[in-house]
Amino acid sequence: MTYTLLTANPVSGVGLFELFLQSFDAFTVLLLLGSIVAVAVIFRCVMEVRSANILPVESERRIRQLLRDGKLDELESFVERDGAFVSKVVHAALSSPGTSPTSARDAAELAASEQCAGWFRKIDPLSVIGNLGPLLGLAGTVWGMIYAFTSLGQTGGQASAAALSAGIAKALFHTLLGLMLAVPSLAVYGVYRSRVDQLCNRALIISAELVEMLPTRGARAASKGSA
Repeated sequence: MTYTLLTANPVSGVGLFELFLQSFDAFTVLLLLGSIVAVAVIFRCVMEVRSANILPVESERRIRQLLRDGKLDELESFVERDGAFVSKVVHAALSSPGTSPTSARDAAELAASEQCAGWFRKIDPLSVIGNLGPLLGLAGTVWGMIYAFTSLGQTGGQASAAALSAGIAKALFHTLLGLMLAVPSLAVYGVYRSRVDQLCNRALIISAELVEMLPTRGARAASKGSA
């Protein structure tokens, strides 16, 4: 199987699909697998990285209402069941083993950091794929050039243009595939990283405000004792 060099006025044009079939090898398989994973991660980002999931208004409103009403038992039950960012932070503060406000804040900060890290981990694969894509393409490029110059050496420098074009076309096509994988992956990663950073910062501010509204463990114990 030989390659046809693309020229300004080709005798018989080679389409991308034909070039893809001719260049199909292990590097192509890896790049295709990376593309499938990238599409899956992008789909997950579209479905999950939303304000309604990171910072649902209903959870914040419910916590504030329970705090205003002094219904601490209901508050503890709610934040334990709810999976929202602010609920997990408030639950960590309420579950803090210490009795001082400082210990509750420390527990809340750890929970908030864990929540932020969890959301960033959802988009991190796009960064990995986007950075590995060009490297895989470069590896395919090197392999294609080795193939081309090996053909040239085997013929004592008299290799035909068709034989040389086989390795060169394969090299350039792997580079193209690597860039086609990297560009959208890094672009989507940049967009969603900014989105996650914005929403998590907002959630941190609201969580800190709600934690400051919590009564101390001593006050909660006294309230339960009087009840």
